[in-house]
Amino acid sequence: MTLPVSTDAPPPGTAILNACDGSDASLWALDRAMTEAEAHRLPLHVLAVVNPSPTGYPPGMADLVQESVQRLTASMSDGLRRAVDTVQAARPRPYAGQLTLHVVLGNVVDVLLQAANGRHTLVLGTRGNGGFARLLLGSVSTAAVHHAGCPVLVVPAPAEDA
Repeated sequence: MTLPVSTDAPPPGTAILNACDGSDASLWALDRAMTEAEAHRLPLHVLAVVNPSPTGYPPGMADLVQESVQRLTASMSDGLRRAVDTVQAARPRPYAGQLTLHVVLGNVVDVLLQAANGRHTLVLGTRGNGGFARLLLGSVSTAAVHHAGCPVLVVPAPAEDA
């Protein structure tokens, strides 16, 4: 069965929120989010954020790139479904709770922080940048830890992959 993907932000309410971009780190976090949702008997909202214009468009260009934005959203939706399928296949017992998928356009940090308000927990992965960079948290993880309106669980790489 193919899971539908909403282009709206997750609805308000108590739930586990997971940020997923398809990276290995986000897959580990998705697995943990499924475990948290089961443990707390809460719905799981999986959110991917697409920033189609990280630097902005010159005036009048937004209309010209609309088709590209639609392709990008469709591609991210497919990637989000594959991410869920990959994690489900690797789990000893597939997640059977309430699960919704969301692909939203916007600034990743802004959308994620807005969606996190009122949630039980925000679960996301981290990426090591080497050296002292952000204490080995990615910029999104760092922003979430400092500014999210709910508890944040940052999932590290498994020990054998670290």
